[in-house]
Amino acid sequence: MSNSLKDKVVIITGASSGFGEEAARLFAQAGCRVVLAARRLDRLQKLAGEIQSAGGEAIAIPMDVTSRADVDLMVTSAIDLYGRIDILFNNAGFGRLDWLENLDAARDIETQVNVNLLGVIQVTRAVLPYMLKQAHGHIINMSSVAGWIAIPMYSIYAATKFGVRGFTDALRREVSPFGIKVSGIYPGPAHTEFGQHTGRSSNAKRSLNVFKGLSMTSEYVARRVVELARHPRRVVIIPWWYRIVIGLDLLFPYLVDWFLKQFFVRPYHNLEKK
Repeated sequence: MSNSLKDKVVIITGASSGFGEEAARLFAQAGCRVVLAARRLDRLQKLAGEIQSAGGEAIAIPMDVTSRADVDLMVTSAIDLYGRIDILFNNAGFGRLDWLENLDAARDIETQVNVNLLGVIQVTRAVLPYMLKQAHGHIINMSSVAGWIAIPMYSIYAATKFGVRGFTDALRREVSPFGIKVSGIYPGPAHTEFGQHTGRSSNAKRSLNVFKGLSMTSEYVARRVVELARHPRRVVIIPWWYRIVIGLDLLFPYLVDWFLKQFFVRPYHNLEKK
């Protein structure tokens, strides 16, 4: 794939906020034709208007990644309009953080799995036949450092992100002989709407506060996504020092277990019930 992104057709899921919104602006600035997909049509239309006013090209298509009918309609609409799909940025996702026994079975567990993991799979499955026919394309899956390191209160979120990592690696090996690149990006904490959708419990707020001082800007993460589109790699972990933390977790899991048990679980588990 050329380093130039000019005239590339890019689909972005979860484009109404956070990484997706920032990436949409940056891809458009790079000359891409951007397909904005998310549930909140009003936000998509506003973003598309901003991009068009700045001289870029963008269309807004309302879509729920948990609906296969929505996914298929979004992909066929992009093909009907542009004739191809060069880049897919699977970005849609959210987190519900709490002790497992406190999570709602449907709203917090099933929906999280459906959006974060099955949504990535279903959108990719819908796009892939067109990329195979083109014999080129690039799929970028947004995961998280939680896809490498599983910590308390992130049980379901981590399960989905570990799943995305496994899906990304398997798919890359499956389609690389046919000119299609697959990348996984694994950011640490960042300033997005993520914290607004993690649940109202003090446990969720406490969990987020632990990482508050380490957060990146959503624009920084989006710039790394666009950089990855220009220069495809298998894995991008940001910030870089999380590689050290991941290495510690892989080499000394017992030490990480002890640390989290002593300083994270025992002091806070069931705090609200005391």
